[in-house]
Amino acid sequence: MKKKLTKSRSNVVLTGTLAGIAEYFSIDSTIVRIIYVFITLMGIGSPVFLYIVLALIIPGDHSKHGRSYSRTNYGNQQRQRKEAEKVDEDDWSDF
Repeated sequence: MKKKLTKSRSNVVLTGTLAGIAEYFSIDSTIVRIIYVFITLMGIGSPVFLYIVLALIIPGDHSKHGRSYSRTNYGNQQRQRKEAEKVDEDDWSDF
């Protein structure tokens, strides 16, 4: 199977672009983000412009393992509420 450069759907901070690059090169996305911030702070080139261009050019991941938030299924997910545990209000021994 051929690897494709796509935006990440599972590790998104802003658009998933940097995480997609990290997944493509099989490295940790935190390392890619740290390098990006370092380059931005050092003023090398124009990384903000480059990020915007990459975010527009790199396609989204259309595989089934990611979660899609389209209009059709965003509000349809129903979760059961967890019941709160009863707490003894007089027990402050943990503090």
